[in-house]
Amino acid sequence: MEFSAKQIADFLKGEIVGNPDVIVNNFAKIEEGTPKTLTFLSNPKYTPYIYKTKSDIVLVNNSFRPEKKIGATLIRVPDAYEAFAQLLELVEKTKAQKRGVETMSYIASSAKIGENIYLGAFAYISEKSIVGDNCKIYPHVFIDENVIIGNKVTLFSGVKIYAGCKIGDNVIIHSNAVIGSDGFGFAPQEDGSYHKIPQLGNVVIEKDVEIGANTTIDRAVMGSTIIHEGVKLDNLIQIAHNVEIGKHTVMASQTGISGSTKIGEKCVFGGQVGLAGHLKIGDNVKLGAQSGIMSNIKDGAEIIGSPAIPIKNFYKSSVIFRKLPELDKQISQLEKELERLKNKNL
Repeated sequence: MEFSAKQIADFLKGEIVGNPDVIVNNFAKIEEGTPKTLTFLSNPKYTPYIYKTKSDIVLVNNSFRPEKKIGATLIRVPDAYEAFAQLLELVEKTKAQKRGVETMSYIASSAKIGENIYLGAFAYISEKSIVGDNCKIYPHVFIDENVIIGNKVTLFSGVKIYAGCKIGDNVIIHSNAVIGSDGFGFAPQEDGSYHKIPQLGNVVIEKDVEIGANTTIDRAVMGSTIIHEGVKLDNLIQIAHNVEIGKHTVMASQTGISGSTKIGEKCVFGGQVGLAGHLKIGDNVKLGAQSGIMSNIKDGAEIIGSPAIPIKNFYKSSVIFRKLPELDKQISQLEKELERLKNKNL
């Protein structure tokens, strides 16, 4: 499929700088651009590439001012990254949509299936489960008993949803994610062994949530583990039993949340963040990569480190840490000088 710069600008309501008739048929990174591709410039550190990219069209922010001649046609928009995402979504919608129930899939007699769904081969829908309209359930998905799935839900190959879990509208769950497995609950015994505590709750995932591949969300001991509306979870994340994650919070890969921790709205967690159990994290909290959180955090805090400390203190500490060898040498010299003066005065 091909689009001209004019067609793209009209769709994005952008301003063309250059040839409006240039045609593109693919996308590219700005540093890897080739003829007939479209790219974008959002991060300032990639600015040098715009002067040598081979892409024919570049989306740029309205605030961008070139320092020298650019060979590509520019389309100015309020937010180049958001505009690029809109174009990707447009192309995605033009792709052929899967529909129908493939052979070798299984639907229990008491299950209820909505209209216009896709059910791939070897997918399994258990007794008394409900699947809404316009869902896509790819091969090898397992849906246990009494699961409720909303409308326009996409479950990619290998997703497992345990009994009693609830999935809201427009949720996307990527391959091999597990929703509703038992929480890590074991009671220590006098002989040193551990007795398993039954996990009787479920997982509730509200609308517009996206969950990455190989992420696991444990069912509650009692009640529900809750992922609220608009949450985005990366690949390889572990959410323990009875955790609650507030609306529009995002977490990067390998984050781990221990049991019964409550996380506020619009938080941002970097990769490999780890939270202890039974904590309360406020709204709009930002945690840097590999932060280790052992105590409650107030609204709006920005924290990093392990154990984590306020981000400004972390940066100051980092500067001091790099200077430790030099400081150690200076202290040794001062100690020697003090010793010399002490001996001189005796």
